[in-house]
Amino acid sequence: MAQELAGKVVALVGGGGFLGRYVAQELLMRGARLRVVGPHAERAFTVKPLGNLGQVQLLRADLTKPETLPGVLAGADAVINLAGSFSGNLDALMGDGAGKLAEAASAAGASAFVHVSGIGADASGDTAYARAKAHGEALVLAAFPGASVVRPSILFGSDDHFLNRFAGLISSLPALPVFAPEAKLQPLFVEDCARAIVAALADPERHGGKTFEVAGPETVTMLALNRQIAAAAERGPLLLPLPDGLSGLIAAATGWLPGAPISSQQWKLLKAGNVASGKLPGCADLGVQPRPLELFLDRWLVRFRRNGRFADRLTV
Repeated sequence: MAQELAGKVVALVGGGGFLGRYVAQELLMRGARLRVVGPHAERAFTVKPLGNLGQVQLLRADLTKPETLPGVLAGADAVINLAGSFSGNLDALMGDGAGKLAEAASAAGASAFVHVSGIGADASGDTAYARAKAHGEALVLAAFPGASVVRPSILFGSDDHFLNRFAGLISSLPALPVFAPEAKLQPLFVEDCARAIVAALADPERHGGKTFEVAGPETVTMLALNRQIAAAAERGPLLLPLPDGLSGLIAAATGWLPGAPISSQQWKLLKAGNVASGKLPGCADLGVQPRPLELFLDRWLVRFRRNGRFADRLTV
């Protein structure tokens, strides 16, 4: 693999999460020196063993506290912002916080900045999440005009909280309600998303100042996705498509409870769908060919089958 980032210091903000681990691995494979930054940077301890001795630092900073940013960005050649949440003060983190990070990166002399937003970012959107994402994009580009904005679709991977959550429910319940059954999704393999993000970072002259929508190669409805998961897990629950009106009521009535199936905000985002508009450059423009979900499901969901990997009978 090309070592175009060899020796470069990259600050990976929000690098302790699901996507962060894969972006970190891609950066390290390309020779970067990595600073994993977050308010609880110690939670990114799993990234440490991915690098060589001294190649990975864990540093504490908080986007909602701009005074903590200059120190962790000093001397950084590039910055990637992955910070995001579905709860709390979303605009402070993903809106104003993203803008302050871009300002600090520019002041530190960074030559490249990648801001990871999300498909559906919309300043006039129906959710605080969509509006905060759009606000963050605008502030980042104002502070760092050469930044690349990457909007991923829903991500999947062997250790995600997406497929595994549905597979767990499907394997344990005789019947499962399906929220927004006709909502369209374009799931993207997390490794392909990481490759796209790092490709944008590695060539700021070519990709800087652009917004990319990165999504999987296939569009699937929520109901069809649940059927795929059930088939791969070799389960046959009764899937019950819920009307939108009933789904909205359930989300509004129970979404605030711990362990609720879906919050009002998640319901609105799901109902709106999660597919690329086709109006912006995508994975191909970053040299990435996304892999389909069906390539992985049968192998990953073995543990959700009855008797797990011992489910298959051998014939002699």
